[in-house]
Amino acid sequence: MTDSKKKWFALYTKPRWEKKVDKALQQKGIESYCPLNRVKRKWSDRMKTIEEPLFKSYVFVRVEDKDRTEVRYVDGVLNYVYWNGKPAVVKDDEIIEIKKFLKDYEDVEVKNLEVKPADEVVVNAGVMVGATGRVLRVMGNNMVEVRIESLGFVLTAKFEKKNLLKA
Repeated sequence: MTDSKKKWFALYTKPRWEKKVDKALQQKGIESYCPLNRVKRKWSDRMKTIEEPLFKSYVFVRVEDKDRTEVRYVDGVLNYVYWNGKPAVVKDDEIIEIKKFLKDYEDVEVKNLEVKPADEVVVNAGVMVGATGRVLRVMGNNMVEVRIESLGFVLTAKFEKKNLLKA
């Protein structure tokens, strides 16, 4: 396989199966990455540093489009993460940044973005990456409706909160 055709994709896994899925993919010769966060936990008699998945129920896999189906048959994989009806592609730079960040920091916390109507946000994933817009409404815990003005048009789209940053 040529590296130039390979892309990173995010996978949903069964709950608490991230490490098992990562290991199974690697045993099949498939490049994968399960970001592990080093956290300190208190045992009854001592403090211990353990590694736990940074993103619950997510593993990243780097494959060619033609090999995507094979990945879905690995035990513990539920599905690809989809964006606009297609498996979401994660940029190489984003994977590199996650690796660097976890190398330099311990006890990293992943937080949901708290936004409210009228907040200005920047899209940080998907086909609209880099676009700025204004929150129209928040729908449930994960979805946000954002108005993006560009080229004289107003686009209204629904985004997952994890794909937005406050501007």
